Amino acid sequence: MTQRIVVDPITRIEGHLRIEVQMDEANQTIASAYSSGTMVRGIELILRGRDPRDAWAFAQRICGVCTLVHGLASIRSVEDALKYPIPANAQLIRNLMIGAQYIHDHVMHFYHLHALDWVDVVSALKADPKATSELAQSLSNYPKSSPGYFADVQKKVKNFVEAGQLGIFSEGYWGHPAYKLPPEANLMAVAHYLEALVWQRDVVKLHAIFGGKNPHPNFVVGGVPCAIDLDSDSAINAKKLSQVQEIIHQMRDFVEQVYVPDTLAIAGFYKDWATLGHGEGLGNFMTYGDFPAKGMDDPSSFLIPSGVILNCDLSTIYDVDLNASEQIQEFISHSWYDYTEGKDKGLHPYEGETIMHYTGPEPPYKQLDIEQSYSWLKSPRWKDSKGKIHAVEVGPLARVLMLYAKGHEQTKELVTMALNKLEIPVEGLYSTLGRTAARTLETKIISDQMQSWFDNLIGNIKRGDTRTFNEKMWEPATWPKQAKGVGYMEAPRGGLAHWIVIEDGKIANYQAVVPSTWNAGPRDPQGQAGAYEMALKGHAIHNAEQPIEILRTIHSFDPCIACAVHLTDTTGDEIIKVKVC
Repeated sequence: MTQRIVVDPITRIEGHLRIEVQMDEANQTIASAYSSGTMVRGIELILRGRDPRDAWAFAQRICGVCTLVHGLASIRSVEDALKYPIPANAQLIRNLMIGAQYIHDHVMHFYHLHALDWVDVVSALKADPKATSELAQSLSNYPKSSPGYFADVQKKVKNFVEAGQLGIFSEGYWGHPAYKLPPEANLMAVAHYLEALVWQRDVVKLHAIFGGKNPHPNFVVGGVPCAIDLDSDSAINAKKLSQVQEIIHQMRDFVEQVYVPDTLAIAGFYKDWATLGHGEGLGNFMTYGDFPAKGMDDPSSFLIPSGVILNCDLSTIYDVDLNASEQIQEFISHSWYDYTEGKDKGLHPYEGETIMHYTGPEPPYKQLDIEQSYSWLKSPRWKDSKGKIHAVEVGPLARVLMLYAKGHEQTKELVTMALNKLEIPVEGLYSTLGRTAARTLETKIISDQMQSWFDNLIGNIKRGDTRTFNEKMWEPATWPKQAKGVGYMEAPRGGLAHWIVIEDGKIANYQAVVPSTWNAGPRDPQGQAGAYEMALKGHAIHNAEQPIEILRTIHSFDPCIACAVHLTDTTGDEIIKVKVC
């Protein structure tokens, strides 16, 4: 085996993802890439035999970054299996909680997980605070834009550097020639990085108001666990509703005055990452759909529609049926799992198996054997009506493209605005930069929609409708002997679905297919690469010791490998801890 460039781990805050790239030595570009999840997830095995009503509390612990999405997907799977409707208020509150997750997650991703791939922190020491203030004020009317404000931020960074350590800004490739921002733009971005740390602490309170806590707010099959009583001190009352309104205002202000302007300003210096097609990837995109106005059984009411786009062709949208055994399948030909009928067979999640079988090299190892199994992630695939199997990308870019293709007016306006401002063609969306910009535009769309959901909730309360829970089917005695269902949603990182099979009131099988499995999975039996692997192909690498180009493209997907991997022994005890110094 020839040597490769290896980045392990690649995620900035959480997760265990290894990327290996094989270089084309003639022109110093990536000829092929391989994505490996290096820890195993066994949550499906933990859930077997349990009460379906409790599944969400276990499933939600799949991840601490995505926090509520796995809990909600689990709740929806049980409700789908039992044909269990929920009250309108519960649906609105769920939309508000998911929307808050999106806005919080996307802002945190941009500033704390991805921006430092484009922003040179040390360069900010050379900035003129007065010029930085003028730059910031030319972009928006955000009040924290004075020369003194930016001078204070610059002093904080200077203290980090003079102390011999950059603290939260350590381990960066500062000074790399791939950085193109002027010092003033770098200082502005660093200031907003720190500002977002304070902002996110406040906005997550919405989850605590409706779900009791954050992370991992409470849920319940049949609705939401918060009663509405304007005269009660413990229920959702007028004071708490006023707090929710204020949080929505905070979210919208930061998105409009900081996040959107920063994205466009930074992107303006990196337009080649769109025009040259860096990170295009598969060209195939899938959405499940989410944010229902009339319930999950009415997809026509979803804010985000479902569908598949193939080969970047926005004129044809293919239907997605998550219950059809021939459409969604998971393959393990290059994964450290076995299936009872062989490694080349694809299984629909209702029949999914979790049989772990590590056959890789003894860690630590120099490189993967990509001819064999090389990841703890499976390879989900979508099959069209002609039987062709497709690798697809999920996530913000897929959703924005689907909204754009379906003629959603605000999406069309925002995309047109961004393309015109950056002076790039629509094809520039199919790129690392386009993926990052799509996340920002999506945040604007959802932050605006939050007010509508909240207004509808207030309207229901004023009309006397305060129901948040449907107790009709709560008792297992009312359930069918056998049932199965899928709970799906659009998590911030992409299409997420939990499939459940219930027999005699207990979980007989449970499978979760998460966004980062769709995007980060290894090759399938046909040799088709996943979204991460394809997106890296063709990248030029300036310095193999500082492969910032790899970080930029993989981070544009916002990897959440915690959703895909966990490691415990047979008694449930933790086997490994990773200490980051």
